[in-house]
Amino acid sequence: MKITALLVARSDPDGSDPIILANATDVSHFGFFQRSSVREFIVFVGRTVAKRTPPDQRQSVQHEEYKVHCYNKGGLCVLGFMDDHYPVRSAFSLLNQVLDEYLKAFGQSWRTVREDKTEPWPYLNEALTKFQDPAEADKLLKIQRELDETKIILRIRSRDLGIIKNSPLP
Repeated sequence: MKITALLVARSDPDGSDPIILANATDVSHFGFFQRSSVREFIVFVGRTVAKRTPPDQRQSVQHEEYKVHCYNKGGLCVLGFMDDHYPVRSAFSLLNQVLDEYLKAFGQSWRTVREDKTEPWPYLNEALTKFQDPAEADKLLKIQRELDETKIILRIRSRDLGIIKNSPLP
C-alpha cells in the first residue's frame, strides 16, 4: 500500500481550473528521468478530478493501478493518489484529517488565492510519510488489527497450555 501524492486545491464552481494550494509527492519509486513528468501528471490529474468533484461530495477515480480519492468541502478539495490496495475508508479518513489541519493552519485565506502556491506545507509532507500505513489514518482499522493479533496470541497460548487441541490459526 502506497500513497504517492497528497494535494490541496481550490475548486471554483464556475468551471475554471482548480488552484493548487499545497502539494506533497513521493515519486522515489519512479525512475529519475520520469519524476518531473510524473509530478506534472499528478497535478494535471488532480486538477481534473477536483474540477469534476461537486461541492460537498467525495469520489474515487481509478487510473491504471492508482486510485485518486477526492473530497470537495465547499470548494476546498483534498486529493490523495494511492495504489489500488490502500483501503478507501482509510483514504477518506486521511483526507478529512488533512482538510481539518489545512483549515486550522490557514483558515479561510484559501478563498482569496489566485495562483498556485509553490512553498511547501510541512504538515502535508509529514502526513504523506506517516499515513503510508492505513491504520494510522483509520483508528477502527488499527483497533481491528490489534484485536486480530491478540486473538492469534491467545490461541497460540491456549494451544501451548493444552486448552485447545489442534486448533487452526485464523
